[in-house]
Amino acid sequence: MREGLPPPLHSSIAGIVAANRRRIWAVAFSGFSAFLGLYMTQPLLPTLETVFRCSKAAVTLTLTACTLGVAIAAPLVGFIADHLGRKRVIVWSACGLALATLLDATSTGLPSLVFWRFLQGILTPGVFAVTVAYVQEEWLDGTGRAMAIYVTGTVLGGFTGRMLSALLISMAGWRSPFLTIGLLGGAAAAMLKAWLPQERNFSGRTKKESPQIGVLSHLCNPRLLATFAVGFCVLFSLVATFSYVTFHLSEKPFQLGPVALGLLFCTYLFGAVVTPPCGRIIDRLGHRKALAVALSGGMVGMMLTLIPQLWAVIAGLALCCSSVFVAQATSSGFIGLAAEHDKALAVGLYVTTYYLGGSAGALLPGLLWPYGGWPVCVALVMGVQCLAILAAFKGWAAVSGRAGRVSGALAAWE
Repeated sequence: MREGLPPPLHSSIAGIVAANRRRIWAVAFSGFSAFLGLYMTQPLLPTLETVFRCSKAAVTLTLTACTLGVAIAAPLVGFIADHLGRKRVIVWSACGLALATLLDATSTGLPSLVFWRFLQGILTPGVFAVTVAYVQEEWLDGTGRAMAIYVTGTVLGGFTGRMLSALLISMAGWRSPFLTIGLLGGAAAAMLKAWLPQERNFSGRTKKESPQIGVLSHLCNPRLLATFAVGFCVLFSLVATFSYVTFHLSEKPFQLGPVALGLLFCTYLFGAVVTPPCGRIIDRLGHRKALAVALSGGMVGMMLTLIPQLWAVIAGLALCCSSVFVAQATSSGFIGLAAEHDKALAVGLYVTTYYLGGSAGALLPGLLWPYGGWPVCVALVMGVQCLAILAAFKGWAAVSGRAGRVSGALAAWE
């Protein structure tokens, strides 16, 4: 017992500390569960191509469908949460996400797997987007710490899903990753139900300007349109690179198996460590120059992956991953400068275009693969990165001198 405190007061303080810890863990589990299954099929693509006897473009629909579902649901889930409440939407979305992942394992063919993956994408924003709103409303103090813990959960969830899928498919067949990750997601949903406090500062939706008018206003803002274009290109680059490099490395001269392909995603952890300190560089250089430097580094990384040596490919992927994370921080940090009103709505539109870019990045390289394989994919990604730089220098010119401060808790929408 702490000296000087009477037993009832000491017990009260201990209870508050324990409740706060549970709340922090709940936020971490929310981020973990949201991204646990989103990209879990990336290291499985060569195996699924063999199992379903289909083309590379067809099997990558397991990614395209999921990211497309996120893009469709992202701007709508906020309206649902405004009416039903934050915790209810988070918990039920997490439960539905776990169930959809389990249903992946019941697929009798690629079309049914793609359908269940699309459902996963639809349910995902109900966890990650609403959790961000929950943190901003409920943490009157320490919001930055709460967001940092949430982002850590998303990074660990994305990495765990990919790595666990690669390990399981090599030991127990292609259905086992979906069963295991579905059960993990269900456990995370149960912890959210038990540990996430009911919202106290939520007031519901108030009658304001029509959201349709807000959307039209944003779509007439050239700086926001440029930001949306950059976001599209950023996730296009990341998904295209890490999806199709698995096909490249499963072929000669590398011939890597599923476990080794899963280990490639350790480069994500390198990117997660390198990116936060780059916030100061973004503030110093400004958004346009920082984006150009980051994506130029990414293009160097893409060229390194063309060297037929595994060390060069890994180094190139680490550089690509870091550059895309910094570019994402730059573009998401610019939204607040470009949006003149309804910033939350602007963020929702950005998330939609961001994940549409991920859908395109999962599909388009597969259509071009027969014409040149991995080198064509590299050229496509580098071309998209050049378009992102061009969009930023054209669309962000009006506020190039206003760098703005990038949040310490970087958005983890990858």
